[in-house]
Amino acid sequence: MFDAQRSALVTGAGSGIGRAIALKLGVCGYAVTVNDLSLDRAEAVAGEIVSAGCKAAAVAGDVSDVASAAAIHAAAVAAHGEVALLVNNAGIAHQALFENLSVGDFDRMFAVHVRGTFLMTKAVLPAMLAGGAGVIINIASQLGQIGGVELVHYSGAKAAIIGMTKALAREVSARGVRVNAVAPGPINTPLVMQLSQEWRADKRASLPLGRFGEPEEVAETVAFLASPAASLFVGQTLGPNSGDVML
Repeated sequence: MFDAQRSALVTGAGSGIGRAIALKLGVCGYAVTVNDLSLDRAEAVAGEIVSAGCKAAAVAGDVSDVASAAAIHAAAVAAHGEVALLVNNAGIAHQALFENLSVGDFDRMFAVHVRGTFLMTKAVLPAMLAGGAGVIINIASQLGQIGGVELVHYSGAKAAIIGMTKALAREVSARGVRVNAVAPGPINTPLVMQLSQEWRADKRASLPLGRFGEPEEVAETVAFLASPAASLFVGQTLGPNSGDVML
């Protein structure tokens, strides 16, 4: 059964959107397990949460690796009980024209985003189904909806996450587990800052809102989807994207 503290696990939470989500969930009353490739980054964010008077633990690990994903899940359960909320946020960025992409570039992109989402979901889902409750939120991207120049592999991986979200929601919603996605537009994060200045300038100029979002704005969307107020949201993809995608 689920721990009364409402245990949350956020992957890739050492910086950017993941960090903002972890901090927000902490103040919302979750006991948060912060995952990142870097233990130092994970511990720093967990420390911020604890300093705010909330509960947190840190665990390093690569979500794309089977053994590592299992260890991340085990650490979360050991720290705070069965995971009631999983946020699949871990991701990487890489920019190149399709003709210049290597097989390694493509495989690593799908390994982190798609395989990582699959492995972490596989880890938490049995207990959620056994308990008849749980929330899974997958962080996609608006580029998974409209595509992005020099980002074919990234766009494809994020589109796969959106498709996985819809399909899994159809399988498990009637059994008490809600699955949704968030597809942010460009956000002021270290990940986006890896992209070229020209790409960022062109993208900013094309946005109806005229600006990139902040990690905290995405975290508010995640907190909503995690809450009882979102009880009718099933298999949806919410878009805090500065107007880049309008549905």
